[in-house]
Amino acid sequence: MTTPRLFSRICFSVMFIALTSGFAVNAQTAVFKPKDAALFKTIAHMDSVMFNAFNNRQLDVMKGLFTADVEFYNDGKGVTGYDATIAGFKGIFENKQAADLRRDLLPESLEVYPMPGFGAIEMGTHRFTHTENGKPVIGVMKFVHIWQLKDGQWKVSRVVSVGH
Repeated sequence: MTTPRLFSRICFSVMFIALTSGFAVNAQTAVFKPKDAALFKTIAHMDSVMFNAFNNRQLDVMKGLFTADVEFYNDGKGVTGYDATIAGFKGIFENKQAADLRRDLLPESLEVYPMPGFGAIEMGTHRFTHTENGKPVIGVMKFVHIWQLKDGQWKVSRVVSVGH
């Protein structure tokens, strides 16, 4: 059985590796070759489920995609648990000024690694866009999602979001 402390260590280790190993995709980065193509496809699908829900403001779907003990590490806002994470999404969805906010994965950046006995580690880069004062605003950020497979369901247990 893995403890929350071990999960935190795993999360920070993954973030450290990602940030120090040339994680950002550029012209000189080799194309990622997953160790497990089926797992890669599954996690890519789950990523699309999550962000289709985000882009379409489906809070009930979002609620079901995170574990009750989720830890969301954000270099712009700090650390939040489940309730604060869901409240954050609700606030975004209700904000009329952010009505056109959307997230798009940069598909060439997606990496998925198996985590035996637990699930998978997803790393990538995504772009958030919205209009502010009549002008497009684009933010490109890196992320790590720790996906847990439990009772046949994939849910995110840890999130690291950096570059805000």
